[in-house]
Amino acid sequence: MPKLNGFEVCKKIREFSQVPIIMLTAKAEETDKVVGLNCGADDYVVKQFGLQELLARVKANLRRNDLASSTHNDIAVYGEISFNYDTFLVKKRDDIVDLTKREYELLKFLATHHTKVFSREILLEKVWGYLYYGDARTVDVTVRRLRSKLEDNSEKPKYVLTKRGIGYYFNINNDKDEYKTDFYED
Repeated sequence: MPKLNGFEVCKKIREFSQVPIIMLTAKAEETDKVVGLNCGADDYVVKQFGLQELLARVKANLRRNDLASSTHNDIAVYGEISFNYDTFLVKKRDDIVDLTKREYELLKFLATHHTKVFSREILLEKVWGYLYYGDARTVDVTVRRLRSKLEDNSEKPKYVLTKRGIGYYFNINNDKDEYKTDFYED
């Protein structure tokens, strides 16, 4: 790209839009993927990729965008966290939490399914919208970003929790150390 690199373009777009962004790049290092996702990309595809895979990813992102655009006409409250489904606004107490589209979708999915623990692979399928054949650590990156924005102390999260060796879940009783036993199964 002549004047700005893809990461800078992604950041600029995120300043005014939540349009789905898929980065198509030759940069295959994990750090490049993390930077791309942290800049606000919804997906990161490394060249050489098949046309069918790219089309599936585009369709998945458009499908999620369509779902996010549908009007729920309500607000959900989980402890100190509230979701306005009409405006895609998340608040903690009375403060707006500035989330990317993917962070919002992950948080909303975990919160609305708060009785279950989800593996990375299931979250990729359910939130990212496709069977992901790349690095499942993409979920970890998004969770880390989400925690840094949502938690008072991201090193000791109260909302988006990890069940070691299994996956992630949302704790609606954030004042208690809740042990989850109900795991997602297809």
